[in-house]
Amino acid sequence: MGYKMKKSVGQIIMESGLVEKKDLPPGVHGVTYNDGSIAINKNLSPVQQKIALSHERVHRDQILRKDLSYDDDNIYWKGEKYPRKSMKEGFPKLEWEAEAYKKQIKK
Repeated sequence: MGYKMKKSVGQIIMESGLVEKKDLPPGVHGVTYNDGSIAINKNLSPVQQKIALSHERVHRDQILRKDLSYDDDNIYWKGEKYPRKSMKEGFPKLEWEAEAYKKQIKK
């Protein structure tokens, strides 16, 4: 007897937000990948990890809404292209970051 999945593995990961804790470069608290998975810096305190995860979940929601995506050279926000080499990534005044900082838990 067979079973047909209603959703692809990629859709399940995107919607459930697979999270892993791993070594990330200094100063990087978390990363949300285009497939919806999230990496949190394992060297942060538990409180910092919780804050970082809430921040990265906002980015995952932005990707699900199709407002945010990126590649090695650019970040795409609501149809506009922003070259990565001309910005400080994670800067709170960037539109996608402003939303994430506003919605993340505070402690």
